[in-house]
Amino acid sequence: MQQATLSSGADMRITLVHPAGFNFVPGQPDFSLLANRMAPLGILQLAAWLEQHGHPCAVHDCLGPGAPASIDANAAIVLATNPELVGFSVTTSGFMDAFEIAARVKAQRPHVRIVFGNVHVSAIGAALLRHFPEIDYLCIGEGEGTMLDLAEHRDPREIANLCYRSGEDIVSNPRRRRILDLDDLPFPAYEKLVGFPRGYHLPLFSYVKRYGATMVTSRGCPYTCSFCDRTVFERLYKTNSADYVYEHMKYLRDRFGIRHINFYDDLFTAQRKRVTDLCERLIAKPLGMDFNCAVRTGHTSDELLRLLKRAGALMVSMGIESADPGMMERHKAGVSLDSVRRTVEQIHAAGLRAKGLFIFGLPGETPETIAATSDFMLSLDLDEMNMSKFSPLYGAPIWDECVGGEPGEFNEDWRLMNCLNFVYLPKGFASRVEMDALYNTQVRRFYDSEGYRRRFSRRLWQHRWSLWHVLKNLPKTMQAARYYSSSKADLERVGEAFSPHPRQPRGLRPHLSPELEVDGIAALANIKVSRRVRSEKRKTNNDGYPLPLDAHPSGGPRR
Repeated sequence: MQQATLSSGADMRITLVHPAGFNFVPGQPDFSLLANRMAPLGILQLAAWLEQHGHPCAVHDCLGPGAPASIDANAAIVLATNPELVGFSVTTSGFMDAFEIAARVKAQRPHVRIVFGNVHVSAIGAALLRHFPEIDYLCIGEGEGTMLDLAEHRDPREIANLCYRSGEDIVSNPRRRRILDLDDLPFPAYEKLVGFPRGYHLPLFSYVKRYGATMVTSRGCPYTCSFCDRTVFERLYKTNSADYVYEHMKYLRDRFGIRHINFYDDLFTAQRKRVTDLCERLIAKPLGMDFNCAVRTGHTSDELLRLLKRAGALMVSMGIESADPGMMERHKAGVSLDSVRRTVEQIHAAGLRAKGLFIFGLPGETPETIAATSDFMLSLDLDEMNMSKFSPLYGAPIWDECVGGEPGEFNEDWRLMNCLNFVYLPKGFASRVEMDALYNTQVRRFYDSEGYRRRFSRRLWQHRWSLWHVLKNLPKTMQAARYYSSSKADLERVGEAFSPHPRQPRGLRPHLSPELEVDGIAALANIKVSRRVRSEKRKTNNDGYPLPLDAHPSGGPRR
């Protein structure tokens, strides 16, 4: 990564925090802590990067094993690291928890600088500083360069990707050039996690070897779906090389005893040659590890799937979203039901498991469309499925439509915007309680189906580690499972008991670059729109980083 000349300064003590956020349905236990506790890879890689440059870094995962439940206790852990700079990685549902911890840190040690980053910050930008004076800085987009500049005591006016206060004004600096070679980054600092890897769990029944870990080997996505937020990495899609991924896997095996990897790239197989090279290396020099990854429906081949299987792939997932042709054309153009069916057949023919990813509640959803999706899901003989509850994201192309009120009604409660609660009510449904009840019915229908039970029973011994984990936590598992049998009255009562956070603002607008605005229009237009940026010479800041088109002096686009 190109680095500007940095001013000299003492090493800075930095603490990076992964807030717990709201990861469950009101009235229910946080089942993710039991069934899918993932390492916070973003701040782990950032910690490794900062320490590589001489800045001691502590990490606190508020969702980690043994982490306390209260805000005060988590703030005390952060303060005990004696930080000079505290960075929070925040999703929308995690923002208010992060703010509460930050406010307590500020109240006790006003000199500590607070910086927020990740997707919620990148999508909204400067407006957050107007509403939350406890936050000193926002890191918009990729964080390595910005955090290093802060650690090196650089003048905020010179730090690209930074949003900060200057007197009564709020300044949004221009975006910096993306990291072009991800292999320049060190492996994430997994050793900073308390209880890793034993206390971190992959999704139940998604692995046959333990212990497991997650990896992300790319940044960005080459596609623009209506419901996805790309504000962190914007348009540029970059990947680690096959050699880097292989060495990363080997490091996890040798240092931590990891035997299974879940690749959480948006699309692992987007660059065919990279995946082919990795598979050939894993076949030539086996690591004794399995892995799961994602493919795009209709963009794979029998040869590639067989190669993945030989390299150690256990299961591949694909985004299907819906089985209604109109919904698919509107939200995931280029994917047809026929191509989905062919891809599942190819996956099974290669000896792999197939997992379908669906979204319930997108604009245009009705009881009829979800019934069609449920029928289609069963007809595919999927080995696993995940059905998310649609939550609008500020940087997604569909955002304006969702908040406009015409196609549905939106409850802008950040804590509930976690894909586990229905914050958006399409006009095809009378109430969110109706949607919850129908969602539970579809989930039970899949897991109670004869086909799923037959496939699961054949693999029961393979999943002995997942079964043992369930048995050790049987009371919590049974409590979580009861949610799917909740009556409408129970669902209504829980929803009424949940009140909004008093400090959360509403009606904030996403702050998008002109390029992403064009992409959003193209994604919703169902027509081919040129996304080529105008060829006029781009202005740059003092570091040589390009300014956004039509930027004002503060770096933000005119609106």
